[in-house]
Amino acid sequence: MKVNDAELVISAVSKKQYPADYLPEIALAGRSNVGKSSFINKMIQRKSLARTSSKPGKTQTLNFYKINEKFYFVDVPGYGYAKVSKKERKKWGDMMEEYFAERENLRATALIIDIRHKPTEDDIMMYDYLKYFELPVLIIATKLDKIPKGKREKHVKIVRETLDIEDEDVIIPFSSETGEGKDKAWKAMLAHLN
Repeated sequence: MKVNDAELVISAVSKKQYPADYLPEIALAGRSNVGKSSFINKMIQRKSLARTSSKPGKTQTLNFYKINEKFYFVDVPGYGYAKVSKKERKKWGDMMEEYFAERENLRATALIIDIRHKPTEDDIMMYDYLKYFELPVLIIATKLDKIPKGKREKHVKIVRETLDIEDEDVIIPFSSETGEGKDKAWKAMLAHLN
């Protein structure tokens, strides 16, 4: 897909602030520092629309990125980051629950994980959480360029088994460095948007 127009429309903390134009949305979820912003930037061919940071916990709001005036990527706060107060974590949890439970525009969630490592307890909990809300889930397994080609299938198998992935959920190995997996990711997302 060719992206001609992409902009951050709003950083929201509650549904009162969500965009009201009823465009479909794909949420992007994942552990802190797993590469959600790099994924967004690679998908839309921009260097820095979504701010990347080496410091975990940078995204603290629901960031709505409008793409080609047709749909949104919604970047949600990363989970599993310990250096945030319990109060702050609860606030993020409430904000995310309100979004995932009530947002009618939400078509699917891209759960972004690091293919180099077995999915964490937090990844499993997030996957189960999304399935609880009966949301279609695309697993975007980032940092593919860091795995030798001969070992990739083994890593995908570990992801599938650890998350106990249902057949309709897709695993897409992806590299923000090389763009490998980008076309597959677009194809899978557009299937949910159309």
